[in-house]
Amino acid sequence: MPRKKKNHYKKKGRVIKDLTRNIFKILNEDSNKNYNYKQIAAKMGISDTDGKTQILKKLTELTASKKILEVDRGKFQVNEDRKYSIGTLDATSNGNAYFISDDYDQDIFVPNVNLGKGLHGDVVRVYVYKKRRSNKLEADVVEIIERAKTDFVGVLQMNKNFGFVLPDSTKMYVDIFISQSKLNGAEHGDKVQATIIDWPENSKNPFGKITKVLGKPGDHNTEMHSILLEYDLPYEFPKEVEEDAKQLLTEITNEEIAKRRDMRGDLTFTIDPKDAKDFDDALSFKKLENGNYEIGIHIADVSHYVQPKTILDEEAYSRATSVYLVDRVVPMLPEMLSNGVCSLRPNEEKLTFSAVFEIDENANLKKQWFGRTVTYSDQRFAYEEAQVIIENKNNSIPANVSLTGQEYTVDDAIVEAILKLDELAKIMRKKRMKAGAISFDRVEVKFNLNEHADPIGVYFKEAKDANKLIEEFMLLANKKVAEFIGKGKGGRPTNKTFVYRVHDEPDVEKLASLQNIISKFGYKIDTTTREATSDSLNKLLSDVHGKAESNMIETLTIRSMSKAEYTTFNIGHYGLAFDYYSHFTSPIRRYPDVMTHRLLQHYLDGGSQPKQEVYEECCKHSSKREELASKAERDSIKYMQVKYMQDHKDEVFEGVITGVTEWGIYVEITKNKCEGMVRIRDIKSDYYIFDEEQYAIVGQATKHLYQLGDDVKVKVKKTDLERKHLDFDLIED
Repeated sequence: MPRKKKNHYKKKGRVIKDLTRNIFKILNEDSNKNYNYKQIAAKMGISDTDGKTQILKKLTELTASKKILEVDRGKFQVNEDRKYSIGTLDATSNGNAYFISDDYDQDIFVPNVNLGKGLHGDVVRVYVYKKRRSNKLEADVVEIIERAKTDFVGVLQMNKNFGFVLPDSTKMYVDIFISQSKLNGAEHGDKVQATIIDWPENSKNPFGKITKVLGKPGDHNTEMHSILLEYDLPYEFPKEVEEDAKQLLTEITNEEIAKRRDMRGDLTFTIDPKDAKDFDDALSFKKLENGNYEIGIHIADVSHYVQPKTILDEEAYSRATSVYLVDRVVPMLPEMLSNGVCSLRPNEEKLTFSAVFEIDENANLKKQWFGRTVTYSDQRFAYEEAQVIIENKNNSIPANVSLTGQEYTVDDAIVEAILKLDELAKIMRKKRMKAGAISFDRVEVKFNLNEHADPIGVYFKEAKDANKLIEEFMLLANKKVAEFIGKGKGGRPTNKTFVYRVHDEPDVEKLASLQNIISKFGYKIDTTTREATSDSLNKLLSDVHGKAESNMIETLTIRSMSKAEYTTFNIGHYGLAFDYYSHFTSPIRRYPDVMTHRLLQHYLDGGSQPKQEVYEECCKHSSKREELASKAERDSIKYMQVKYMQDHKDEVFEGVITGVTEWGIYVEITKNKCEGMVRIRDIKSDYYIFDEEQYAIVGQATKHLYQLGDDVKVKVKKTDLERKHLDFDLIED
């Protein structure tokens, strides 16, 4: 005999969990049907008098606020006259939020009192209305359909018999209550991970439990792990995944070589960052008798080792990307694969997936071939070493010098190959720019770290010819693989299921906003046509390069662009000016590239059309994971910038105003790109207020402006490692 369902609400006085949410869930099942309180109670499994009373009381409240209707005596129904929409919440640091939905062409403000226990990223149903006085739209959360997350990282603050976790994220507007029995060994002041397990109807705070004790705030590893956990990114592999990797057959057999194109005899080398551990791409070079060049782009054949529906594949899919923090890499694949078996290390035979092209002196493509290969890398270069070769093309190349710790004499054949590839890459880049590609050659902020991972210096990393050489040939492979699958005869789409990397055209309103800001610096963009837009954006990026305002304007320009994403629906890549583009060249660190390899081989073998919806779901997951990884990477940079500035509190720095808000101005230090805030209340010379139209704060007595783009001097007032925030004092003339 089956056990009777346990009733959780028998105890008098117990508050029913998620009551509003569950009532709306029942009423929304069929908006034409009406229910009385007894029917709703039955659907919720509630039979006691106290529980039914709570339901009746809540129905009365919802009717009074016109969120539901009493259509007949004691019969209730969703109020269809009110405008309900489903979308996501984007929380702000001041405890309010914005509702984002395809139903509206604008984000709708949600005041804190209307959040209804909704949190950042949650999928919610809201009621949208116009405010009486301003006539502006606002939203009221009536149902939480899906929580974005329930795990939060923060610091535990204890009272006598209970505690609260104060979340690190500024978008989490409420602290999490932790009872004595849910501490899991955590102590006052610990950095922890807390999981929300309940949020009673009558409680301001959610109830949670401590699931991990990370360490003490400010400790380097504690903070790095906190960043990863904040975005649901793992920092270690489960034991079963490591064990599964160890079981792989890694020997390259003659039987396997016989199935592939053998390119071990071709001159092959890698060019990567000097501190790289995984080398997932190599170039081969051969001059043909007809005067053309055969150039191979060889990519680690990860899909040979990581087979579908295995533990390894499930873990790689779950992660979807490697994460690059300031001081470490959190790989998508276990180190045995990423740094060992799959890595195209010098003087080792490797299984590869290749795109091989015949190209003439003018970088015109004559022939192409795609397939599985076996290769042998003759040499490994750092970008800096390849750059020395390019810059010294008319002089002798320094021998026995290496930035990778490996001394060698540069072979003449490799010198010739690098110089010719550089020539061809520059022609290809020029063609791409002429076709309308946008050139984002941003300067990256990097840190010199000591043995304790403390920042002892800041330097800027800029893409030079060697970087652009590799970039152009990787772009060529990605483009041609996508065309090979997606482009049929006469240029018509084949509609074959494939993984594309797409980038939509920029939003017109965002470009208009960008124009308003850059006009303050004397720049302008022309948005009359697509060609004019890309040309003027390139001119803007070229004009600001190397100037104090460059980082701000480059950042604003990137923000005006649409986000690139993975999808099976191809719309082309605006930023690269490609009609077809995929990601084929980095399967060690990107799961979409693994999918691309599998699909390409599937079609080369004459396979039929796979289900598009399956791959589309994988694309959405990969895009989401990539976005989370990017946020974690940015947070790690912010953390290191704050840590670096802790040791420079007595210095005066020159900077530029990069943002203006009602509570202060943001200043970026020119010397090291660290950004902090000068709060309005800390400026003593006058009473300043925010002027939105001028992107400025204005002194009420002096009428003095501090405007976006102004040069200013600042000193560090306060560094907050936990919040990754800098406060500056303004040095006034």
